[in-house]
Amino acid sequence: MKHAIAFSLIAVPFLAGPAVADCAVGRDYSDELAVIVDQMQFAPDQGRAQDLASEMWEIWLDAPDALAQGMLDEGLAHQRYGDYAASRAVLTELIEYCPDYAEGYNQRAYAAFLAFDFEAALTDLDVAIALQPLHLGALTGKARTLIEVGRDAEAQEVLRTALAINPWLAERALLTEELETDL
Repeated sequence: MKHAIAFSLIAVPFLAGPAVADCAVGRDYSDELAVIVDQMQFAPDQGRAQDLASEMWEIWLDAPDALAQGMLDEGLAHQRYGDYAASRAVLTELIEYCPDYAEGYNQRAYAAFLAFDFEAALTDLDVAIALQPLHLGALTGKARTLIEVGRDAEAQEVLRTALAINPWLAERALLTEELETDL
């Protein structure tokens, strides 16, 4: 009986969900991101740039608190299993709980993209980029989504913004005109 009471005290706040708690601010990664972006600018090759991009993804995927991390992880799991509606539902809860967490919007946009809901994806990508202008995943996701809806000129602008951050991006191949500076 003692364990049941302890469990209920732990489980009730989680089951009550985001309505009863405020999202934590989370760690400020701005200094680390500035260093990573600077290193990307001068990366000697694609391999090093990819390592740096992986470091960025570790930052993006570090949710502000344990509850947010659980929601993000669940949303990502639904994506891996192809259940985009469930992914979007969980990520919507994450966004309601942590409206300033860019990755929630980015991942919901990705689930929308995979479900061919390109307008919803673009809406979420715009918010993710507004919250985190250096978010390469959101920038390249927006460029790919714009291409899908036939807005190629806008896609080219977004691609150039992403390539200004990381000139080694694979999405460089989507440019219709080469950048002035080659690698």
